[in-house]
Amino acid sequence: MPPKPDASVKLDVYVKCVGGEAAATTALAPKVGPLGLPPKKIADDIAAQTKDYKGLKVMVKLEVQNRQAAITVIPSAPCLIIKALKEPPRDRKKVKNIKHNGSITYDSLLEIARFMRARSSAREFKGTVKEIVGSCVSVGCLVDGQTPKAYIEKINSGEISIPNA
Repeated sequence: MPPKPDASVKLDVYVKCVGGEAAATTALAPKVGPLGLPPKKIADDIAAQTKDYKGLKVMVKLEVQNRQAAITVIPSAPCLIIKALKEPPRDRKKVKNIKHNGSITYDSLLEIARFMRARSSAREFKGTVKEIVGSCVSVGCLVDGQTPKAYIEKINSGEISIPNA
């Protein structure tokens, strides 16, 4: 049996879960059990912290120190795009294969890009915006009423100007 981890050391545990729902304790138990945390309480805390992202899959970071967990929600780009579309929350068990056929605005696109800038691999902010527009392709939505690929072409040609930050 491996030794117990030191309680005073700060550990980060990442869990992907559905927002607004209690994470499965069977999935949490192997991750947080050895750290001395109750999986049921952690699952309830995660559900409370992720209620803004109801029905969407988000990454949750648990910072564990001295058998106390601080929960931080780390939404992905598609999650933020779907939230910007202002779609009503859906029951994942009943509604399947949903089409996200709305359109996000230029302002919400820039807001998402600013939020995701720290996690982006692009050198410039313009590249981050193009990454977010590329995520719109996979989500299936439009950007200002245009297809995302046409929008990227307009950014490349200079028709649409992107601020520096």
